[in-house]
Amino acid sequence: MKEYCIAWWNLENLFDIEDSQQRPDWLRSKLASEVRGWSQEVLETKLTQLVRIIMQINNGHGPDLLGVCEVENEPVMQQLAHKLRAAGRNYAVAHHDTSDQRGIDIAFIYDADLFTFERQFFHVILKRAATRDLFQVNFRTALGRDLIVVGNHWPSRSGGQYETEPYRILAAETLSYWHERILEAKGKEVAVIFMGDFNDEPFNRSMTDYMLSTNSFTRAKNAENPYAYNLMWPLMGQAVGTYYFSNFPNILDQFLVGGGFLKGDTPLQIKADSLRVERFAEMTKPGDYPAPIKFGRPSSQSSYNPNGFSDHFPISLILTEAPV
Repeated sequence: MKEYCIAWWNLENLFDIEDSQQRPDWLRSKLASEVRGWSQEVLETKLTQLVRIIMQINNGHGPDLLGVCEVENEPVMQQLAHKLRAAGRNYAVAHHDTSDQRGIDIAFIYDADLFTFERQFFHVILKRAATRDLFQVNFRTALGRDLIVVGNHWPSRSGGQYETEPYRILAAETLSYWHERILEAKGKEVAVIFMGDFNDEPFNRSMTDYMLSTNSFTRAKNAENPYAYNLMWPLMGQAVGTYYFSNFPNILDQFLVGGGFLKGDTPLQIKADSLRVERFAEMTKPGDYPAPIKFGRPSSQSSYNPNGFSDHFPISLILTEAPV
């Protein structure tokens, strides 16, 4: 039995340097205040902090496939992958320039010795203007089987949870539609993992009513409609969060799987009890509210902490693959 560690992490505003030539003109003015003071030294510090955590995942080996969001561009992702490769992994990058108005993207880092990149797709979500895209990558596993991963970073709650909820419902409808298209193209047995910062919790209606996410294993396995089984439900009620707001834990970062993972005879399975919120001691505030320690940004001196990491915790799981 082969095992793969799959992880997701919102990296909290991993920007390119302030005077980056990779930043298009339209984005230069929008990010001017946010990237003020974001020098190469600051970027190097942020990357080093991220690598410290990423390489602790999977018992110190680093994840085999890592989905991330809040990265500005591919050059920054390549710098992160370069630092991770120095730790001995053959990491490659799959990236897509999003239509987001702040220019923050979704990407994947994967071990090219274990996964073969086949194709990538992006699915634009529109409100009045384009917002964060869904990013889909089709891989082949080391044993030659299809694995489809879809990264998500749904519209934020800034402006109010309920005022912004319609935008996340749009994202949920789009994702559910593409889930259906994937099943039509690849068959109902295909292995699909949805991961991301959904900016809603498993019980919110964007997830349950529009994404067709469920806590019922049986329903997700047997339903004709494209239901997805939300792997985060066992954490509900345990005071565990991937993000903290007003000292309250929220499970915004999630893994969901399609029915192809749920039938007992399919070769790709999620290992029982392998789901983790990765809360390493150095990245966690002490005390009653164990929130992640933010890195922030130099343009906001009150929140900038070069000893921090991100405002989200990573999540991980173990995927097993039966021999051919």
